[in-house]
Amino acid sequence: MKKLLTVAALSSVLVAPMSFADVNEDLQNICTIVKNNDKGELRKKMRGVQKDYNLRLGDFYTGVSCGGSSLIRYSMQNNAVDVGTYMIKKMSKKDLAQAEADGMAIKDWAQANGFIDSEIGQELVSRLN
Repeated sequence: MKKLLTVAALSSVLVAPMSFADVNEDLQNICTIVKNNDKGELRKKMRGVQKDYNLRLGDFYTGVSCGGSSLIRYSMQNNAVDVGTYMIKKMSKKDLAQAEADGMAIKDWAQANGFIDSEIGQELVSRLN
């Protein structure tokens, strides 16, 4: 019985660190996924983060920067239509309308930088209306 308890205790110690991996590590390659317009991989990544950390896109969106841009801005810059429109559909209108790190909302930034007429920009406008 003593051996069984020792094995159980050691097993839980060895497994615990792996199951509580840092969310930053899990999101490490998300910029590459967005740049490559890999909607399937993005969906898989987001499901994993939601399952492991109970976080949705809106919860970690502001904490991720790709070359100084937010995920949706980065998708516009790289013409990653599939992932850009997917993220817009997954985020709340409130989150989409909030000002980002530079003080501009995504829609205002898209307008100022010529992306408002892109497919992603049009999806954004449609979602906010």
